[in-house]
Amino acid sequence: MVHSKFSLSGLSIHALAVAAIALMAGTGCQSSAPPAPVETTAAPAGLQVTVEDPDNPEAPQQRPTYPDGYPNFAGSLSAASVQMSNEEAAALQSQLTSLGAARKAGTISEAEYQARLAELRRIAAEHGAETQAQIAN
Repeated sequence: MVHSKFSLSGLSIHALAVAAIALMAGTGCQSSAPPAPVETTAAPAGLQVTVEDPDNPEAPQQRPTYPDGYPNFAGSLSAASVQMSNEEAAALQSQLTSLGAARKAGTISEAEYQARLAELRRIAAEHGAETQAQIAN
């Protein structure tokens, strides 16, 4: 193992001047002027929830948090809606794959492809609205 001593003797005056200027610039402005007042609004003390059903007011369950305030997701989480099953996902994937393959192979016309695509988009839009209605109830 070779030990070497740190020495500035090999550097030119120009290099030392540039290093000194960079060091001073890196320290930032150290003015003594008082900082400008910052206007802040008070943060709400807690989440305000409006319950639409006065007969069944369920308080939201508090999620556990770490001491620093970040949420702890160690417990089980509940979904907002029923999730798609693996079978439904596979069926939808096969429909879309076959539709794309038929379009690429030319077995369906562009008009038929666009009609089927519009139908799938309509179903998606209605499903979204239905799901939102179920969540609201």
